[in-house]
Amino acid sequence: MSIKINKLEIENVKRVKAVKLEPSASGLTIIGGDNAAGKSSVLDAIAWALGGNSFKPSEPMRRGSAVPPYLHIVMNNGLVVERKGKNSALTVTDPSGQKAGQNLLDSFVEKLALDLPKFMGANDKEKAQVLLNIIGVGPKLAELEQQEKSIYQERLAIGRIADQKKKFAQEQPYYPDAPKDIVSAADLIREQQEILARNAQRMQWQQEYHHICDEIMRTRDLIEQHKKEIARLSQELNELEKKDHEAQKTPAQMKMESTEELEANIAQVDEINRKVRANLDKDKAEEDAQIYIDQYNSLTGQIEAVRHQKTALLQEADLPLPDLTVEEGRLLYKGQQWDNMSGAEQLQVATAIVRKLNPECGFVLIDKLEQMDRKTLHEFGDWLEKEGLQVIATRVSTGEECQIIIEDGYGEWKAPEPKTLAAPQSWKKGEF
Repeated sequence: MSIKINKLEIENVKRVKAVKLEPSASGLTIIGGDNAAGKSSVLDAIAWALGGNSFKPSEPMRRGSAVPPYLHIVMNNGLVVERKGKNSALTVTDPSGQKAGQNLLDSFVEKLALDLPKFMGANDKEKAQVLLNIIGVGPKLAELEQQEKSIYQERLAIGRIADQKKKFAQEQPYYPDAPKDIVSAADLIREQQEILARNAQRMQWQQEYHHICDEIMRTRDLIEQHKKEIARLSQELNELEKKDHEAQKTPAQMKMESTEELEANIAQVDEINRKVRANLDKDKAEEDAQIYIDQYNSLTGQIEAVRHQKTALLQEADLPLPDLTVEEGRLLYKGQQWDNMSGAEQLQVATAIVRKLNPECGFVLIDKLEQMDRKTLHEFGDWLEKEGLQVIATRVSTGEECQIIIEDGYGEWKAPEPKTLAAPQSWKKGEF
Protein backbone atom coordinates (compact mmCIF):
# COMPACT_ATOMS: atom_id res chain seq x y z
CA MET A 1 0.00 0.00 0.00
CA SER A 2 1.34 3.44 -0.90
CA ILE A 3 1.46 5.95 1.94
CA LYS A 4 -0.43 9.25 1.54
CA ILE A 5 -1.42 12.28 3.56
CA ASN A 6 -4.83 12.08 5.27
CA LYS A 7 -4.82 15.54 6.82
CA LEU A 8 -2.50 18.30 7.88
CA GLU A 9 -2.46 21.43 10.05
CA ILE A 10 0.10 24.21 9.61
CA GLU A 11 0.60 27.35 11.67
CA ASN A 12 3.10 30.18 11.46
CA VAL A 13 5.32 28.74 8.70
CA LYS A 14 6.69 31.36 6.30
CA ARG A 15 3.58 33.21 5.02
CA VAL A 16 1.08 30.75 6.51
CA LYS A 17 -0.83 31.87 9.59
CA ALA A 18 -3.17 28.91 9.87
CA VAL A 19 -4.14 26.27 7.29
CA LYS A 20 -5.98 23.03 7.76
CA LEU A 21 -6.28 20.60 4.86
CA GLU A 22 -7.65 17.11 4.18
CA PRO A 23 -6.43 16.34 0.65
CA SER A 24 -8.14 13.85 -1.62
CA ALA A 25 -6.89 10.32 -1.16
CA SER A 26 -6.14 10.17 -4.87
CA GLY A 27 -6.30 12.69 -7.64
CA LEU A 28 -5.63 16.40 -7.54
CA THR A 29 -6.04 18.78 -4.61
CA ILE A 30 -5.42 22.38 -5.66
CA ILE A 31 -4.48 25.13 -3.23
CA GLY A 32 -5.44 28.45 -4.84
CA GLY A 33 -4.91 32.08 -4.04
CA ASP A 34 -3.29 35.29 -5.19
CA ASN A 35 0.44 35.82 -5.45
CA ALA A 36 2.23 35.97 -2.07
CA ALA A 37 -0.85 34.62 -0.28
CA GLY A 38 1.06 31.65 1.19
CA LYS A 39 0.27 28.83 -1.24
CA SER A 40 3.89 27.71 -1.75
CA SER A 41 4.45 28.02 2.00
CA VAL A 42 1.99 25.16 2.50
CA LEU A 43 4.04 22.88 0.23
CA ASP A 44 7.28 24.03 1.87
CA ALA A 45 5.83 23.17 5.28
CA ILE A 46 4.82 19.66 4.13
CA ALA A 47 8.28 19.09 2.63
CA TRP A 48 9.93 20.24 5.85
CA ALA A 49 7.68 18.11 8.03
CA LEU A 50 8.26 14.92 6.04
CA GLY A 51 11.63 15.47 4.35
CA GLY A 52 13.68 16.64 7.31
CA ASN A 53 15.89 19.61 7.93
CA SER A 54 17.33 19.54 4.42
CA PHE A 55 13.93 21.01 3.40
CA LYS A 56 13.76 23.47 6.29
CA PRO A 57 13.12 27.04 5.03
CA SER A 58 15.84 29.59 5.73
CA GLU A 59 13.27 31.59 7.74
CA PRO A 60 10.70 29.01 8.82
CA MET A 61 8.80 31.21 11.32
CA ARG A 62 6.22 33.62 9.96
CA ARG A 63 7.41 37.19 10.29
CA GLY A 64 5.64 39.07 13.03
CA SER A 65 4.61 35.90 14.84
CA ALA A 66 5.61 35.28 18.45
CA VAL A 67 4.42 31.67 18.25
CA PRO A 68 6.87 29.10 16.77
CA PRO A 69 5.92 26.99 13.74
CA TYR A 70 3.52 24.12 14.22
CA LEU A 71 3.17 21.24 11.73
CA HIS A 72 0.85 18.30 12.23
CA ILE A 73 0.41 15.64 9.51
CA VAL A 74 -1.54 12.40 9.72
CA MET A 75 -0.66 9.72 7.18
CA ASN A 76 -3.06 7.07 5.90
CA ASN A 77 -1.04 4.35 7.65
CA GLY A 78 -1.75 5.99 11.00
CA LEU A 79 1.62 7.72 11.45
CA VAL A 80 1.41 11.16 13.03
CA VAL A 81 4.22 13.56 12.14
CA GLU A 82 4.67 16.73 14.20
CA ARG A 83 7.12 19.61 14.39
CA LYS A 84 6.53 22.08 17.18
CA GLY A 85 8.21 24.06 19.89
CA LYS A 86 11.01 26.56 19.80
CA ASN A 87 13.35 24.19 17.95
CA SER A 88 10.60 22.65 15.77
CA ALA A 89 11.60 19.24 17.04
CA LEU A 90 10.34 16.25 15.03
CA THR A 91 8.06 13.65 16.56
CA VAL A 92 6.82 10.62 14.64
CA THR A 93 4.23 8.45 16.38
CA ASP A 94 2.94 5.18 14.97
CA PRO A 95 -0.63 3.87 15.60
CA SER A 96 0.57 1.84 18.60
CA GLY A 97 2.01 4.94 20.23
CA GLN A 98 5.66 4.08 19.56
CA LYS A 99 7.95 6.98 18.82
CA ALA A 100 10.20 7.13 15.77
CA GLY A 101 12.22 9.69 13.84
CA GLN A 102 13.35 10.85 10.42
CA ASN A 103 14.69 7.43 9.44
CA LEU A 104 11.19 6.01 9.43
CA LEU A 105 9.95 8.83 7.21
CA ASP A 106 12.91 8.42 4.87
CA SER A 107 11.96 4.78 4.34
CA PHE A 108 8.85 5.73 2.37
CA VAL A 109 9.07 9.44 1.53
CA GLU A 110 10.60 10.08 -1.90
CA LYS A 111 12.70 13.27 -1.77
CA LEU A 112 11.85 14.25 -5.33
CA ALA A 113 8.15 13.96 -4.49
CA LEU A 114 8.75 16.85 -2.10
CA ASP A 115 10.90 18.77 -4.58
CA LEU A 116 9.59 18.08 -8.08
CA PRO A 117 11.37 21.17 -9.54
CA LYS A 118 14.67 19.50 -8.73
CA PHE A 119 13.81 16.72 -11.19
CA MET A 120 12.31 19.09 -13.74
CA GLY A 121 15.36 21.34 -13.59
CA ALA A 122 17.80 18.49 -14.19
CA ASN A 123 19.39 18.23 -17.61
CA ASP A 124 18.08 15.80 -20.22
CA LYS A 125 20.64 13.09 -19.51
CA GLU A 126 20.05 13.26 -15.75
CA LYS A 127 16.29 12.89 -16.24
CA ALA A 128 16.81 9.96 -18.58
CA GLN A 129 19.24 8.32 -16.14
CA VAL A 130 16.71 8.56 -13.31
CA LEU A 131 14.12 6.80 -15.46
CA LEU A 132 16.55 4.12 -16.64
CA ASN A 133 17.66 3.39 -13.08
CA ILE A 134 14.02 3.09 -12.00
CA ILE A 135 13.17 0.51 -14.65
CA GLY A 136 16.43 -1.32 -14.07
CA VAL A 137 17.94 -1.03 -17.55
CA GLY A 138 20.33 1.88 -16.95
CA PRO A 139 23.62 -0.11 -16.88
CA LYS A 140 22.65 -2.36 -19.79
CA LEU A 141 21.41 0.57 -21.90
CA ALA A 142 24.54 2.56 -21.08
CA GLU A 143 26.62 -0.41 -22.21
CA LEU A 144 24.64 -0.65 -25.46
CA GLU A 145 24.89 3.10 -26.05
CA GLN A 146 28.65 3.01 -25.47
CA GLN A 147 28.86 0.06 -27.85
CA GLU A 148 26.80 1.93 -30.44
CA LYS A 149 28.93 5.07 -30.01
CA SER A 150 32.15 3.08 -30.41
CA ILE A 151 30.90 1.31 -33.55
CA TYR A 152 29.55 4.60 -34.91
CA GLN A 153 32.93 6.31 -34.47
CA GLU A 154 34.68 3.36 -36.09
CA ARG A 155 32.18 3.40 -38.97
CA LEU A 156 32.65 7.18 -39.34
CA ALA A 157 36.42 6.74 -39.68
CA ILE A 158 36.01 3.82 -42.08
CA GLY A 159 33.48 5.81 -44.12
CA ARG A 160 35.90 8.70 -44.49
CA ILE A 161 38.69 6.37 -45.61
CA ALA A 162 36.31 4.63 -48.03
CA ASP A 163 35.31 7.97 -49.54
CA GLN A 164 38.97 8.97 -49.90
CA LYS A 165 39.89 5.64 -51.45
CA LYS A 166 36.94 5.76 -53.83
CA LYS A 167 37.73 9.34 -54.87
CA PHE A 168 41.40 8.41 -55.38
CA ALA A 169 40.39 5.41 -57.53
CA GLN A 170 38.09 7.57 -59.64
CA GLU A 171 40.89 10.06 -60.28
CA GLN A 172 43.29 7.39 -61.59
CA PRO A 173 43.70 7.24 -65.44
CA TYR A 174 42.68 4.03 -67.21
CA TYR A 175 43.69 2.70 -70.64
CA PRO A 176 41.34 -0.01 -71.91
CA ASP A 177 43.64 -0.86 -74.88
CA ALA A 178 46.65 -1.58 -72.64
CA PRO A 179 47.55 -5.21 -71.80
CA LYS A 180 46.77 -6.59 -68.37
CA ASP A 181 50.37 -7.35 -67.42
CA ILE A 182 53.61 -5.36 -67.53
CA VAL A 183 55.46 -5.78 -70.82
CA SER A 184 59.12 -6.91 -70.63
CA ALA A 185 61.50 -5.24 -73.11
CA ALA A 186 63.83 -8.25 -72.73
CA ASP A 187 61.05 -10.58 -73.86
CA LEU A 188 60.37 -8.44 -76.92
CA ILE A 189 64.08 -8.34 -77.79
CA ARG A 190 64.33 -12.11 -77.34
CA GLU A 191 61.33 -12.63 -79.60
CA GLN A 192 62.92 -10.30 -82.17
CA GLN A 193 66.18 -12.24 -82.00
CA GLU A 194 64.32 -15.51 -82.55
CA ILE A 195 62.71 -14.07 -85.69
CA LEU A 196 66.08 -12.78 -86.93
CA ALA A 197 67.58 -16.21 -86.29
CA ARG A 198 64.80 -17.87 -88.30
CA ASN A 199 65.31 -15.34 -91.11
CA ALA A 200 69.07 -16.05 -91.08
CA GLN A 201 68.26 -19.75 -91.49
CA ARG A 202 66.04 -18.94 -94.44
CA MET A 203 68.82 -16.84 -96.02
CA GLN A 204 71.16 -19.76 -95.59
CA TRP A 205 68.61 -21.99 -97.29
CA GLN A 206 68.43 -19.52 -100.17
CA GLN A 207 72.21 -19.41 -100.51
CA GLU A 208 72.43 -23.18 -100.49
CA TYR A 209 69.69 -23.37 -103.10
CA HIS A 210 71.45 -20.89 -105.41
CA HIS A 211 74.69 -22.78 -104.97
CA ILE A 212 73.03 -26.06 -106.01
CA CYS A 213 71.54 -24.34 -109.04
CA ASP A 214 75.02 -23.14 -110.05
CA GLU A 215 76.37 -26.60 -109.61
CA ILE A 216 73.69 -28.05 -111.88
CA MET A 217 74.55 -25.56 -114.58
CA ARG A 218 78.24 -26.25 -114.29
CA THR A 219 77.62 -29.99 -114.36
CA ARG A 220 75.50 -29.75 -117.47
CA ASP A 221 78.25 -27.79 -119.11
CA LEU A 222 80.74 -30.47 -118.18
CA ILE A 223 78.45 -33.16 -119.66
CA GLU A 224 78.44 -31.34 -122.88
CA GLN A 225 82.14 -30.74 -122.75
CA HIS A 226 83.09 -34.13 -121.48
CA LYS A 227 81.06 -36.88 -123.11
CA LYS A 228 83.31 -39.36 -121.56
CA GLU A 229 82.27 -38.49 -118.12
CA ILE A 230 78.56 -38.70 -118.87
CA ALA A 231 78.03 -41.81 -116.85
CA ARG A 232 79.78 -40.49 -113.84
CA LEU A 233 78.34 -37.07 -114.16
CA SER A 234 74.83 -38.42 -114.82
CA GLN A 235 74.98 -40.24 -111.57
CA GLU A 236 76.27 -37.16 -109.87
CA LEU A 237 73.48 -35.24 -111.57
CA ASN A 238 70.91 -37.61 -110.18
CA GLU A 239 72.27 -37.12 -106.74
CA LEU A 240 72.30 -33.38 -107.18
CA GLU A 241 68.74 -33.43 -108.44
CA LYS A 242 67.73 -35.31 -105.30
CA LYS A 243 69.41 -32.65 -103.20
CA ASP A 244 67.69 -30.06 -105.29
CA HIS A 245 64.35 -31.64 -104.51
CA GLU A 246 65.13 -31.76 -100.81
CA ALA A 247 66.37 -28.20 -100.72
CA GLN A 248 63.27 -26.74 -102.31
CA LYS A 249 60.86 -24.91 -99.88
CA THR A 250 57.34 -23.54 -100.25
CA PRO A 251 56.95 -19.79 -100.82
CA ALA A 252 55.32 -19.51 -97.42
CA GLN A 253 58.34 -21.19 -95.85
CA MET A 254 60.69 -18.89 -97.62
CA LYS A 255 58.74 -15.70 -96.77
CA MET A 256 60.71 -13.43 -94.51
CA GLU A 257 59.04 -12.47 -91.16
CA SER A 258 58.76 -8.80 -90.30
CA THR A 259 60.18 -7.43 -87.05
CA GLU A 260 58.68 -3.99 -87.54
CA GLU A 261 55.83 -4.57 -85.00
CA LEU A 262 58.24 -5.85 -82.38
CA GLU A 263 60.64 -3.00 -83.04
CA ALA A 264 57.71 -0.57 -82.57
CA ASN A 265 56.64 -2.37 -79.39
CA ILE A 266 60.19 -2.24 -78.05
CA ALA A 267 60.29 1.46 -78.77
CA GLN A 268 56.91 1.94 -76.99
CA VAL A 269 57.42 -0.50 -74.13
CA ASP A 270 57.81 2.27 -71.54
CA GLU A 271 54.55 3.92 -72.65
CA ILE A 272 52.72 0.58 -72.69
CA ASN A 273 54.00 -0.30 -69.25
CA ARG A 274 52.99 3.13 -67.95
CA LYS A 275 49.43 2.42 -69.04
CA VAL A 276 49.52 -1.09 -67.61
CA ARG A 277 50.76 0.21 -64.27
CA ALA A 278 48.09 2.93 -64.29
CA ASN A 279 45.40 0.27 -64.88
CA LEU A 280 46.82 -1.91 -62.12
CA ASP A 281 46.90 1.08 -59.74
CA LYS A 282 43.25 1.90 -60.54
CA ASP A 283 42.19 -1.72 -60.00
CA LYS A 284 44.05 -1.79 -56.68
CA ALA A 285 42.51 1.54 -55.60
CA GLU A 286 39.01 0.26 -56.41
CA GLU A 287 39.70 -2.95 -54.47
CA ASP A 288 40.94 -0.91 -51.46
CA ALA A 289 37.87 1.33 -51.61
CA GLN A 290 35.55 -1.68 -51.80
CA ILE A 291 37.19 -3.22 -48.73
CA TYR A 292 36.39 -0.10 -46.68
CA ILE A 293 32.90 0.15 -48.17
CA ASP A 294 32.25 -3.46 -47.10
CA GLN A 295 33.58 -2.69 -43.60
CA TYR A 296 31.35 0.41 -43.43
CA ASN A 297 28.28 -1.63 -44.40
CA SER A 298 29.19 -4.29 -41.84
CA LEU A 299 29.49 -1.66 -39.08
CA THR A 300 26.15 -0.19 -40.14
CA GLY A 301 24.61 -3.61 -39.62
CA GLN A 302 26.20 -3.81 -36.16
CA ILE A 303 24.81 -0.38 -35.22
CA GLU A 304 21.33 -1.42 -36.34
CA ALA A 305 21.62 -4.59 -34.26
CA VAL A 306 22.63 -2.59 -31.14
CA ARG A 307 19.78 -0.13 -31.70
CA HIS A 308 17.38 -3.05 -32.02
CA GLN A 309 18.61 -4.40 -28.68
CA LYS A 310 18.10 -0.96 -27.09
CA THR A 311 14.57 -0.73 -28.48
CA ALA A 312 13.74 -4.25 -27.30
CA LEU A 313 15.22 -3.49 -23.86
CA LEU A 314 12.99 -0.43 -23.42
CA GLN A 315 9.92 -2.11 -24.90
CA GLU A 316 10.20 -4.91 -22.36
CA ALA A 317 10.75 -2.49 -19.43
CA ASP A 318 7.99 -1.43 -17.05
CA LEU A 319 7.84 2.26 -17.98
CA PRO A 320 5.86 4.75 -15.86
CA LEU A 321 3.85 6.03 -18.86
CA PRO A 322 2.87 4.71 -22.27
CA ASP A 323 4.76 6.53 -25.05
CA LEU A 324 7.59 7.36 -22.61
CA THR A 325 11.02 6.12 -23.67
CA VAL A 326 14.70 7.03 -23.86
CA GLU A 327 16.63 7.63 -27.06
CA GLU A 328 20.27 8.70 -27.27
CA GLY A 329 20.32 9.44 -23.56
CA ARG A 330 17.24 11.73 -23.60
CA LEU A 331 13.67 11.34 -22.42
CA LEU A 332 11.06 11.18 -25.15
CA TYR A 333 7.32 11.39 -24.51
CA LYS A 334 5.00 10.91 -27.47
CA GLY A 335 8.04 11.39 -29.70
CA GLN A 336 8.98 14.77 -28.18
CA GLN A 337 12.08 15.71 -26.19
CA TRP A 338 11.65 17.49 -22.85
CA ASP A 339 11.98 21.03 -24.22
CA ASN A 340 9.33 20.30 -26.87
CA MET A 341 6.81 18.91 -24.38
CA SER A 342 4.03 21.13 -23.12
CA GLY A 343 4.24 22.26 -19.50
CA ALA A 344 1.39 19.89 -18.65
CA GLU A 345 3.18 16.96 -20.30
CA GLN A 346 6.37 17.78 -18.42
CA LEU A 347 4.49 17.74 -15.11
CA GLN A 348 2.80 14.46 -15.93
CA VAL A 349 6.09 12.82 -16.98
CA ALA A 350 7.91 14.13 -13.90
CA THR A 351 5.09 13.02 -11.58
CA ALA A 352 4.97 9.52 -13.10
CA ILE A 353 8.74 9.09 -12.86
CA VAL A 354 8.93 10.35 -9.28
CA ARG A 355 6.07 8.02 -8.33
CA LYS A 356 7.95 5.12 -9.88
CA LEU A 357 11.10 5.99 -7.90
CA ASN A 358 9.44 4.90 -4.68
CA PRO A 359 6.00 3.28 -5.11
CA GLU A 360 5.52 3.40 -1.32
CA CYS A 361 5.36 7.19 -1.52
CA GLY A 362 1.80 7.80 -2.70
CA PHE A 363 1.90 11.61 -2.88
CA VAL A 364 3.67 14.34 -4.87
CA LEU A 365 3.83 18.10 -4.24
CA ILE A 366 3.54 20.40 -7.28
CA ASP A 367 3.98 24.14 -7.13
CA LYS A 368 2.73 26.67 -9.71
CA LEU A 369 0.14 24.70 -11.64
CA GLU A 370 -0.91 27.78 -13.65
CA GLN A 371 0.48 26.24 -16.85
CA MET A 372 -2.46 23.82 -16.99
CA ASP A 373 -5.80 25.03 -18.32
CA ARG A 374 -9.07 23.74 -16.86
CA LYS A 375 -9.39 20.92 -19.37
CA THR A 376 -5.82 19.76 -18.79
CA LEU A 377 -6.33 19.95 -15.03
CA HIS A 378 -9.29 17.60 -15.26
CA GLU A 379 -7.35 15.22 -17.50
CA PHE A 380 -4.39 15.31 -15.14
CA GLY A 381 -6.69 14.71 -12.17
CA ASP A 382 -8.34 11.76 -13.94
CA TRP A 383 -4.95 10.24 -14.64
CA LEU A 384 -3.91 10.67 -11.00
CA GLU A 385 -7.09 8.96 -9.83
CA LYS A 386 -6.48 6.09 -12.21
CA GLU A 387 -2.92 5.76 -10.89
CA GLY A 388 -4.09 6.04 -7.27
CA LEU A 389 -1.67 8.92 -6.77
CA GLN A 390 -2.24 11.90 -4.48
CA VAL A 391 -1.05 15.33 -5.69
CA ILE A 392 -1.20 18.49 -3.61
CA ALA A 393 -0.62 21.46 -5.89
CA THR A 394 -0.72 25.26 -5.88
CA ARG A 395 -2.19 27.57 -8.50
CA VAL A 396 -2.49 31.34 -8.78
CA SER A 397 -6.27 31.33 -8.96
CA THR A 398 -9.36 31.76 -6.86
CA GLY A 399 -11.51 29.87 -9.32
CA GLU A 400 -13.76 26.93 -8.70
CA GLU A 401 -11.01 24.49 -9.80
CA CYS A 402 -9.33 25.16 -6.43
CA GLN A 403 -10.37 23.09 -3.43
CA ILE A 404 -8.91 25.50 -0.87
CA ILE A 405 -8.13 29.22 -1.11
CA ILE A 406 -5.24 30.78 0.83
CA GLU A 407 -5.94 34.41 1.69
CA ASP A 408 -3.58 36.43 3.80
CA GLY A 409 -2.03 33.28 5.23
CA TYR A 410 -5.34 31.55 6.06
CA GLY A 411 -7.01 28.67 4.29
CA GLU A 412 -10.69 28.84 3.37
CA TRP A 413 -12.44 25.72 2.05
CA LYS A 414 -14.78 25.81 -0.92
CA ALA A 415 -17.41 23.30 -1.87
CA PRO A 416 -15.83 20.94 -4.43
CA GLU A 417 -17.10 21.04 -8.00
CA PRO A 418 -18.23 17.73 -9.58
CA LYS A 419 -15.46 15.24 -10.43
CA THR A 420 -12.94 16.92 -8.08
CA LEU A 421 -11.66 15.07 -5.06
CA ALA A 422 -11.44 17.80 -2.41
CA ALA A 423 -12.24 17.21 1.22
CA PRO A 424 -15.98 18.03 1.70
CA GLN A 425 -15.78 20.61 4.46
CA SER A 426 -15.66 24.40 4.90
CA TRP A 427 -14.06 26.57 7.52
CA LYS A 428 -13.06 30.17 8.04
CA LYS A 429 -9.87 32.01 8.81
CA GLY A 430 -8.32 31.06 12.11
CA GLU A 431 -10.79 28.24 12.77
CA PHE A 432 -9.38 24.97 14.16
